[in-house]
Amino acid sequence: MNIGKNVVRFRIPILILAIALLAPSVIGMARTRINYDMLTYLPGDMDTVAGQDILMDEFGKGAFSFVIVEDMPPAEVSAMKAQLEQVEHVDTVLWYDSIMDVSVPMEMLPQKLYEAFNAGNATMMAVFLETSTSSDDTMEAIGEIRRIAGKQCFVSGMSAMVTDLKELCEREEPAYVGLAVLLACAAMMIFMDSWLIPFVFLISIGMAILLNMGTNYFLGETSYLTKALSAVLQLAVTMDYSIFLWDSYHEQKKRLADKKEAMACAIDRTLTSVVGSSITTVAGFIALCFMSFTLGRDLGIVMAKGVVLGVIGCVTTLPSLILALDGALERTRHRALLPRAEKAASRVAGSFALVLVLAAALVYPAWKGYRQTNANVYYELTETLPEDMDFAIANSKLQEQFGVGATHMLLLDARLADEDVRSMIREMEEVEGVKYVLGLESVVGPLVPEEILPESAREILKNENWELLLINSEYKTASEEVNAQIDRLNAILKRYDPQGMLIGEAPCTKDMIEVTDRDFKIVNAVSILAIFVIIAVVEKSVTLPFILVAVIELAIFINLGLPWYLGTALPFIAPICISTIQLGATVDYAILMTTRYKRERFGGHEKREAVTIALSSSIPSIVVSAMGLFAATFGVALYSNIDMISSLCNLMARGAIISMLCVILILPSLFLLLDPVICATSAGFRNREPGACGHERQSGPGRQERRKHERKRGKGPGNKNTKGGPILSA
Repeated sequence: MNIGKNVVRFRIPILILAIALLAPSVIGMARTRINYDMLTYLPGDMDTVAGQDILMDEFGKGAFSFVIVEDMPPAEVSAMKAQLEQVEHVDTVLWYDSIMDVSVPMEMLPQKLYEAFNAGNATMMAVFLETSTSSDDTMEAIGEIRRIAGKQCFVSGMSAMVTDLKELCEREEPAYVGLAVLLACAAMMIFMDSWLIPFVFLISIGMAILLNMGTNYFLGETSYLTKALSAVLQLAVTMDYSIFLWDSYHEQKKRLADKKEAMACAIDRTLTSVVGSSITTVAGFIALCFMSFTLGRDLGIVMAKGVVLGVIGCVTTLPSLILALDGALERTRHRALLPRAEKAASRVAGSFALVLVLAAALVYPAWKGYRQTNANVYYELTETLPEDMDFAIANSKLQEQFGVGATHMLLLDARLADEDVRSMIREMEEVEGVKYVLGLESVVGPLVPEEILPESAREILKNENWELLLINSEYKTASEEVNAQIDRLNAILKRYDPQGMLIGEAPCTKDMIEVTDRDFKIVNAVSILAIFVIIAVVEKSVTLPFILVAVIELAIFINLGLPWYLGTALPFIAPICISTIQLGATVDYAILMTTRYKRERFGGHEKREAVTIALSSSIPSIVVSAMGLFAATFGVALYSNIDMISSLCNLMARGAIISMLCVILILPSLFLLLDPVICATSAGFRNREPGACGHERQSGPGRQERRKHERKRGKGPGNKNTKGGPILSA
């Protein structure tokens, strides 16, 4: 008990240190850069990523946007273009007057070139920036471009999207934390036995959250998704640890007169249980680090770190706070509002055959829905945001007025013969959905030398190593049509220039589709294997890992299968994250019940009694834990206007409830069905006492006396004073 005694002894210095760490944590959090561009998490060795680097190094161009101008005379457009060229970090603005003087009528342009820049009362210019798509400098430049352009102009593209996304996130994120805290606090007030303790929990967990977010500074940057979800998730998954310490402390106070000694014992007991339990949650998050799409690593590291810091806070900061506020906490205690679980446990045990039949009937539709949901996720990042945002309006105008759904950029060897380039352009323009290909050869034509163009215009599209071409497509990014189009364009490109590269949002998104599809299989396998091994070691069993993982996987199948039946499309990242987070965060429910069932079987109860006792003692803990996770995520799911965040929180909230029901209903039914197999393949179930596994059931007066004695001690299924501990109490 040295750790517990030391924490109690140094509780004041611990609180002082925890408070002192808040300042550097807030500073670190403020200085941690947030990345709003999902495409930057692609592996660096892909052509699309390498091509972006070449575009930056060779042409000084990174971000790219179309600016659509409505109802503005050419002279005013030219004047505005000159202003845009002066915006810091704008490298090039490509429009009609980049090729010809504005005094020359646009109708003198080749038909293809005229249609590329004009549609009805609107004209369009391409803006290249010298900074990357989602850099802070780019977002500032987009804001300045919008200010200069005014209401007659619309800025489209990825850079405009991440700019709007950043503004929306910064506006909504405080509400995420507020809702999670408010609803989690309300849930704890209802289901726990004190009005004040939820606020103490939130102070302790809040300190751990700030420390976690502050230490993200050492990672360099984190994604907006990680920033938005990490505080909510850390609150949800570490709340159980605080609940256990509180219950363990009161249990020890009944046994020990000195509250400090009681807390020291509670800390040691909590540390042993919480460390064992948190391993499965950490394993679920660490599995995300195996994704080659490194957003998973970003979220996995931050959340695994958050769980570890949550455990440390639970056995240091929280007990120090509880001891400091012990008098007030005692005065604000009340009767927990959870109903008794003995009758529910008896009914489940009595109906186990029906439960198993219903569970078996759910397997195929759940699996089918799960497969269909995974096959119908969407990858178009703009679809995760509201349709009335500025960039979305600009993209719609680009699609409707100019027929442009996506723009690809082509990097070509500058030494390639002009004739070959023109031949390649002709072939590419015959590919279905390609509106046109713009390059030097398509501007000047075969009979006009490049030299007639201004030097500034030639430098935009060609240097001594590479030539840049723009390909406008009618198809939207991430659609099946554009992906097929990219395959055909790449095939043509590689025939003319094996080193050529097709880059841009749509090619990057196509790579992301292929990478994340592979990642989903890898992450799923890693998380299942890791948790399987942990359960096997903890429970010392060959069969129990199969049973426990199967129950939680069924809950995951049901959770991820429902969107298909409800006609809801999920963002691509949701199934990958939820399959691991739900498994890691809720398998504890199953471990809790299994450990108690094992204890009762070893203690001599026959299988039905053991299962009933285990279920009745576990239900309160499982319900409190699941409702905490539900409360912390459900409000965010309803509030958020960012579908990627809303979908993930909705799945986590629903997954907590589904896992709770599966563990309470299906797991004890499987124990009753497979009890002989479990006892034969697991350590710690067999006992020489009569009534234990492999022995005859004890009957007669001796058994009745033993059950009466157990009721007096609070262990029997009929004891009305039975109180379930927290999720980790086993």
